[in-house]
Amino acid sequence: MATNKRDQLLDTAERLFYTEGYHATGIDRILSESGVAKMTLYKHFKSKEELILAVLDARQQPMLERLHEARSKLPPRKALLGIFDGLNEMIHSQKAFCGCLFINAAAEYHDRNHPIHQRAAAYKAQFQAHLRELLEAMESPQPEQLARQLQYLVEGALSMAHIEGPGDQALLAKTAAKQLLDAAGIPA
Repeated sequence: MATNKRDQLLDTAERLFYTEGYHATGIDRILSESGVAKMTLYKHFKSKEELILAVLDARQQPMLERLHEARSKLPPRKALLGIFDGLNEMIHSQKAFCGCLFINAAAEYHDRNHPIHQRAAAYKAQFQAHLRELLEAMESPQPEQLARQLQYLVEGALSMAHIEGPGDQALLAKTAAKQLLDAAGIPA
């Protein structure tokens, strides 16, 4: 629930960017649906790009906090596999699942030097680092490589749920993740 005009803008922009796309969503639409004046928008954000970056930052922070909270409360393997349960819940909890806000941003701003693409890539790198840290805590051999493989399962589940519609993508990815962990000799 938005507590101020800036939050109203961020909430509305995130919803529209997620369901309709970054390029397809205009500032006037965000203003109309948020009920915020144009002058207020430009008081908080100098441009649409700056608004997009703020939306990505606003989504990134709570997601990373939830990952770190789980890591502090659960054994590493359980925290890692719990990511797939959380992903499954996320896929099924949304009225219209439109994939990953960060993957969508990178796809629409495909130039790897663009600040929006870089912000999306930075989040994905932080997620991969989180996986690597969990694997290191389990004394995994080749934690960097295994973290990348596990991330591919997460990203693939997200993409396929977007393409196919919500289904058992995350649970199938979790089964594959267990197989990778078992093959790496990481005890259950």
